[in-house]
Amino acid sequence: MKWGKLYGPEYVNRLHAMVTRNLSYPFKMVCFTDDETGITPEVQCFPIPAMELPGGLPERMWKKLSTLKEDLYGLKGTALFLDLDIVIVAPIDCFFDYKGEFLIIKDYKKQWRITGNSSVYRFEIGQHGYVFNDFLQNFDEIRKRHRNEQEYLTQAIYDKGKLAYWPKEWCPSYKYDCVSKFPLAFWVKPFIPKGAKIIIFHGEINPHKAIKGGRGKWYRYVQPAPWVADYWR
Repeated sequence: MKWGKLYGPEYVNRLHAMVTRNLSYPFKMVCFTDDETGITPEVQCFPIPAMELPGGLPERMWKKLSTLKEDLYGLKGTALFLDLDIVIVAPIDCFFDYKGEFLIIKDYKKQWRITGNSSVYRFEIGQHGYVFNDFLQNFDEIRKRHRNEQEYLTQAIYDKGKLAYWPKEWCPSYKYDCVSKFPLAFWVKPFIPKGAKIIIFHGEINPHKAIKGGRGKWYRYVQPAPWVADYWR
């Protein structure tokens, strides 16, 4: 999904190229977006499914829940949702082979919680419409109980007994698993953890910032990671 100005079409095009290099199965990539300008014709674009939420709300990624609609532009089959700012570093056939009805990344920091990270999740299109329908019907109450989309999504799937997680090593966090802790981050270069398939970028550091390294408003100095450019293309 791509909306607003945070990510340009190059993020979609790079993602398509990475999947093409790393997935041996036939696939179709779909992008839900409010602006398809510059996106390669190899990616099929649709408008972001309507949700009719109140205006002026803080961004909590609620739009992602529209991927769980029962009728999703007539699309069928197994869907692997991928955030735009991930970096694929190994073959990903295993994400389609792994058993489970709904698979998601386990929360990085608070392993005792059931909450998942929705940068990478897999589902059968149209089989989890109860998530989307319940959200629209009980939006005000859900906003009080859940901080963001992935927290609600995980709970809703868990309540149906259909939640499972990817193997921990498959989707490491760049922030927590690739960058050494302070003060080692000043001189130890970021690395690809053993067993990694897809590197997840969350927080302020995105792939283009990781390549250059440096410091930001909300993070201390980190060494450049030129290897990111080798995969993120």
